[in-house]
Amino acid sequence: MRILGIDPGLQTTGFGVIEADGPHLGYVASGTIRTKDAARGDLPGRLKIIFEGVREVQSRYAPACAAVEIVFVNVNPQSTLLLGQARGAALAALVAGGLPVSEYTALQMKKAIVGSGHARKEQVQHMVMRLLSLPAPPGPDAADALGIAIAHAHAATSLAAMAGAGTLDRRQHAMYRKGRVY
Repeated sequence: MRILGIDPGLQTTGFGVIEADGPHLGYVASGTIRTKDAARGDLPGRLKIIFEGVREVQSRYAPACAAVEIVFVNVNPQSTLLLGQARGAALAALVAGGLPVSEYTALQMKKAIVGSGHARKEQVQHMVMRLLSLPAPPGPDAADALGIAIAHAHAATSLAAMAGAGTLDRRQHAMYRKGRVY
């Protein structure tokens, strides 16, 4: 299964594409979509660059699904709103391309990659490099996007295993005199 990970940002949006075959992961591509060409105050222009960039990545690498980092609330509400709009442009591009999209927080991604939800960017870069057998660590935005894709690969495997287990049967609990159904 080919997975596209997106780390949204208004100035730099990271993307990472991996192949997941069970527990085996393979690197396909990664990089960034930069909006520096648009004027600093041109929010619609920047959102258009993000939208078109994500669509181009999607058409070039043909992923089966996508995973996007959930935006956290900043101290500055204006920054949070701008980042949310960049994330919205990326989500709209993915959905317009017909991809199923999953969402993960940075904490979930770091926990899945490094084992600690409070890992530093350098730790994420190093672990992504090791997990995908890369010759050098990817840039920070691309590493986060690859981390989101890896987290989704692990979660998708677990969710598929749980779905394959079937439904739970109702049981009688022996600790209660008349039994308890749950």
